Amino acid sequence: MIADLPPLNAVRAFAAAARHQSFSRAAEELHVSHSAVSRHIKLLEERLGVLLFERRTRQSVLTPAGQSFYEQVNVALTQIANAATTLTRNAALRKVTINVRPSFAVRWLIPRLPEFMALHPDIKPDVVTSTRPPDPSRETFDVVIRRGHAGWSANLQPTVLLEDDLLLVAAPSLLQSVPLENVHDLARHTLLSGRTRSSDWQDWSEHAKINPLNNLPTLQFDHMHLVLQAAVDGLGVALCPASLLGRDLSNGRLTCPLPSLRLPLARYYYGVSGDAVAETQVFVDWLLTHIHQGWDGRGFSHSDPVSNAANNQPHPG
Repeated sequence: MIADLPPLNAVRAFAAAARHQSFSRAAEELHVSHSAVSRHIKLLEERLGVLLFERRTRQSVLTPAGQSFYEQVNVALTQIANAATTLTRNAALRKVTINVRPSFAVRWLIPRLPEFMALHPDIKPDVVTSTRPPDPSRETFDVVIRRGHAGWSANLQPTVLLEDDLLLVAAPSLLQSVPLENVHDLARHTLLSGRTRSSDWQDWSEHAKINPLNNLPTLQFDHMHLVLQAAVDGLGVALCPASLLGRDLSNGRLTCPLPSLRLPLARYYYGVSGDAVAETQVFVDWLLTHIHQGWDGRGFSHSDPVSNAANNQPHPG
């Protein structure tokens, strides 16, 4: 019980004296006088009703009761010190809350955050996911990222972040068994789609000027990161925004069989809350620098073979 605790200053003085086996050295550690340490320990002995030290001419030696008490007290004081250190360290980290859609968080932002954290170890990125239109009166955030700017709160100013395209992707193993060399070969495949992007196949087929694909077998998932996992596992072919492909193209988990058939998508925008913490600008600056230096503005890495292949072929329609 907290009410049964002995005076903590006395416990602290006892622990220091027990550790050093000396009242004088304990006094030096605690920046108090020898007599103050002696008074604290006498008070503690009176409170506990036991002798904690055997006083000798040049040394104070723990009694068996003192040794037992010290072993438990030392653990408790160490726990208190660790708790205080952890709390202080966490309080020192300046948090920036970043609001994004789930698939963008999983496929784009989170894989890149280690770089930001390495560059800015004193700033803690706090990623929250939402599918709602950005509104600081409804959700708490410092910076928000969404595709398009329809439905944004009047309190936010959307700023262009990233261009994007829709691409056809599939697992190499699937295409080895069921080739996909032109749009007509889609009739031999299962189409993968996400409920959050349910019109992609219709929009893409119209852009590619091919007949609707309504009669083909389909599998539907809640979010694009689940669609992509299904594609990697060879369950079918998928349409995916280039921004969400991550490293699946470069490491060969996915391939783009028809790179010229890419459909431009609405841009990504970011907005900063009016009461955002000052560190938000550091995150935004990193975000823009990362995109401008490492990407071609349409979601592709400059070294991405699909980007190079697509850029060397004419756009259909």
